[in-house]
Amino acid sequence: MLTQLNIRNYAIVEHLDLELEGGMSVVSGETGAGKSIMLDALGLTLGDRADMGSVRKGAERAEVIASFDITDIPSAKQWLREQDLDDSECILRRIITREGRSRSYINGSPCPINKVRELGEHLIEIHGQHEHQRLLKKDHHRHLLDAYSGKGELASKTRQLFRHWHTLNHRLHQLSAQNEEQTARLQLLSYQAEELAQLALGNAEYEALVEEQNRLANAEDILQSGQQILLLTSDGEEVSCLSLLSQCQNLLSKMKGTSPSITQTIEMLNSAQIQVEEASQEISHYMDRVELNPTRQAEVEERLSTIFDLARKHRIPPEQLPQLQLTIEQELDSLNMSDQALEALHQETEQARQAFINSAKQLSKTRHKAALSLKNEVNKQLHSLGMSAAELSLSLTPYGNDQLNAHGLEEVEFLIITNAGQPPRPLNKIASGGELSRISLAIQVITAQSSSTPTLIFDEVDVGIGGAIAEVVGRLLRQLGENNQILVVTHQPQVASQGHQHLFVSKQNMKNKTLTQIDRLSIEQRVGEVARMLGGIDVTETSRDHAREMLGLEIDRCHS
Repeated sequence: MLTQLNIRNYAIVEHLDLELEGGMSVVSGETGAGKSIMLDALGLTLGDRADMGSVRKGAERAEVIASFDITDIPSAKQWLREQDLDDSECILRRIITREGRSRSYINGSPCPINKVRELGEHLIEIHGQHEHQRLLKKDHHRHLLDAYSGKGELASKTRQLFRHWHTLNHRLHQLSAQNEEQTARLQLLSYQAEELAQLALGNAEYEALVEEQNRLANAEDILQSGQQILLLTSDGEEVSCLSLLSQCQNLLSKMKGTSPSITQTIEMLNSAQIQVEEASQEISHYMDRVELNPTRQAEVEERLSTIFDLARKHRIPPEQLPQLQLTIEQELDSLNMSDQALEALHQETEQARQAFINSAKQLSKTRHKAALSLKNEVNKQLHSLGMSAAELSLSLTPYGNDQLNAHGLEEVEFLIITNAGQPPRPLNKIASGGELSRISLAIQVITAQSSSTPTLIFDEVDVGIGGAIAEVVGRLLRQLGENNQILVVTHQPQVASQGHQHLFVSKQNMKNKTLTQIDRLSIEQRVGEVARMLGGIDVTETSRDHAREMLGLEIDRCHS
């Protein structure tokens, strides 16, 4: 439950530290005092939208902290564990700057607003004074019925299964539409793969063929030039390089003296002689591999011509043909598998559809059972609220066979009879504003009894009623407070007198500012506040006696 609310510089609240208890807490005050500020501030910690108007004039930022005891809220503890947050406590904090920027924290860790809202659903449920307006929407009828049935998780699971099926079904239609295009692509790739397979071009084969073709085409010139080189470098020839080098060496050896320059020159000539001999051997070996072979030359040129034609066809360099063949074969494998994948996706989609149908059928069964119970319970409350002729019924209309819906198999709608002899009609067709308020209150009280959230807030839901009916409302809310923490913002003394504790909101006008504060009332202070609510601005002794009488009954019950 909510144990503490700390507000700093929010709206017209400068500083407020409020401790809350279990049971039914009443919040009252004069019109315009700011009774809703506390709830608005609490809403900020739960993820409501913030703006720069939230910050009190003259302050740099507003800050609201809400502390909860989650000892008996296992769903909240589980949520915190799943988010890797400390589950030994639950403290929500919201900061809004004067520029309108805001930050949210859970147990000291920054968290996005959507996560704060998720956690808030486990902590608090707010019933606003305009709840009857939501009651005119069919979607809200379904939400109320599912909440009352206690099968909210089943409804959520059904929606998740629908979304999963819808996603798979969309993919299936996309792949089916692409099937013709894939078939044409498959035929083209198969032809190209066969053509490349027939070519069977090996890695580095193209480079080897180019070198061989160049050697075969120039074989005659190579052989003639090689022979001349051998003559010029062979030992024994008078004009050969080796004979000339030998002559130079002989002349150097005849020079007198041992000059370092002569010695170095002799070494250089010796080195040149060795290199010429090695060059002669290398050219000789190369010529051994060169032959005049017109037949082989024709074969190589024909092979290269085939390679060039296929490379031009694919608009790539010839040496990239082997990689192209590998790429095409990989895409072929992928496309050949696509038919199998399409069939597997079809089966998966059908399984997902059936899982959704099964869950939706289970949800539908739960709804039909809960609808009868909710109808009976709400009608009892309507009669106690002065609508003796009113009869609420719930219509569960199946969708068409081809209309799968994320919310289940049927549309839920509340119908009402307000006068005997009339047929059930939609709420927006028959109920007046006052009747809607009481119908809404009856439904809220009944559905709240099955709520899994420990803290329920009722913000002026008793508008438009009074007298004995207001007393019934007060007793209903107090009854809820026996098992839940209830916060009630009210103008009705009959409701206020039923509270376990009473919080009074007042507004103080100071020099240049207006401030709101909230005080917990003592028993005698409650007498004065209930008397004010009974008699208006001028509190008489009669109204005080009446207030004591009302609170005396409550005090007696507290002591019993």
